[in-house]
Amino acid sequence: MNLLNSLKLSGTALASHRTKMNVISENLANTETTRTADGGPYRRKMVVFQEKNMSFQETLDNEHDKMTGVEVSEIVKSQEDFRLVYNPSHPDADPKTGYVKMPNVNPLTEVADMMVARRSFDASVTAISNTKSMIMKALEIGK
Repeated sequence: MNLLNSLKLSGTALASHRTKMNVISENLANTETTRTADGGPYRRKMVVFQEKNMSFQETLDNEHDKMTGVEVSEIVKSQEDFRLVYNPSHPDADPKTGYVKMPNVNPLTEVADMMVARRSFDASVTAISNTKSMIMKALEIGK
């Protein structure tokens, strides 16, 4: 793998994990949202990664390197049940039972997911920095 392909590969990971951190931030911001435009409480969103599809020209250019990368294929809504909280004075409470449907977002899970995404992001930044250092050393050899 040449050094420029290494930079491209790390760049795809940076972009994908940035998207994941943005989605996690949105989930955390909506942990108490009981009414959305779709009706009902906020549903937790999750990011799905896949191998990055390359264009025909990129495939020809990288015939021997087999470099692909990662990308966000879709952002899906969780189908987990909503949490039920007893609060009869809440405007969105069920008039018969007094329970309010709360979002299916667990802040502890979201923080753990964000830590994993952050560490993956940091690993990609480190890979880019190391690749940059190798390029600089290679340029120094040519002097």
